[in-house]
Amino acid sequence: MRSGSSELLLEQQQQELRLRKLRELAPKKKNGNRRFRSWRERARFYATSTLAFFSVTAGASLLFLVPLYVDPAISTLSHDFIENPTLCTTSRREDLVGIFNCSWSSCREGCTSDLYKCVHIYVTFIEDNITIPENMTDYTNYTADWTQSDEATLLVNIKGCGYPPTVTCKTFNAFYGVEGAIYPCYYSRKNKTVVLTSYSHDDQVHVIVHFFAVPFVITVISSIALCIMHCDCRCKKDRSHRRNRPQCRRPRIDNLR
Repeated sequence: MRSGSSELLLEQQQQELRLRKLRELAPKKKNGNRRFRSWRERARFYATSTLAFFSVTAGASLLFLVPLYVDPAISTLSHDFIENPTLCTTSRREDLVGIFNCSWSSCREGCTSDLYKCVHIYVTFIEDNITIPENMTDYTNYTADWTQSDEATLLVNIKGCGYPPTVTCKTFNAFYGVEGAIYPCYYSRKNKTVVLTSYSHDDQVHVIVHFFAVPFVITVISSIALCIMHCDCRCKKDRSHRRNRPQCRRPRIDNLR
C-alpha cells in the first residue's frame, strides 16, 4: 500500500511540474501587457499620418501635372501671344502619312504616341491691330481691306496635342482645315509662324498656380512639419575642435644655468 501511494504522489508531482512548464511556455495574453496611448501620442500619430499623406500625394502629383499642364502653360506664356484676337484665313491643308512626314501636326490626340497620320493647316493673318465686332459671323468682307501676313502654322495649342474631351481633332480639322475659312486667332509676337485658335493669359497663369504652386507649397510645408516633429533640427555648435585641440605648453626649464 505504501509503495502504491508513493507512486501516486510521484505521478501527481510530475503532472504538476508538466503543468507549470506548459504555463511558462504558453504565450502570454497581449491584453495584460497592452499599453494605452495618451492623447498626445494619438494626436502625434494622426498628425504624422496626415502630413505624410499630403506630402506624398502632392509630390507625386507634380510628376504628372508638370509635363501635362505646367510645361505647356509656361511655353505658351514665353511665346508672348497677342491678347486681342485677329482674323486668320486658312490658306491650305495637307494630310500626310508616314513617320518622317509627320514631325508635327496641327492637332493630335495624345502627346506621347508616334505620329503616322497628321494634318498640317497653314493660315495667313492680319498683323495690324484690329477690333473684331461682336456677334459677327461672316468675316469675308471684313478681311478684304486688310493686308495678310506670310504663311504660318495653325496649332490647337502650343504643343499641338491634347486629350479628349478638351482636344477633339476631328472637329478641329473639320472646322479650321477648310481652305478659305476665316476665324479669330492669336499669333506669337516672338515667332509669327505659330498661331493658336484660343489663348488667355489669365488662364495660363491660373494653370501654373493651381497645378504647380499649390502642390509644391503643400509638399514643402508638410515635409518641414514632419522634420520638426521627428527630427532634431536645432543647430548645435561643434565643440569637437576644442577637445581635439593640442595642448601647447611651454617647455620646462629646470636649470637655467
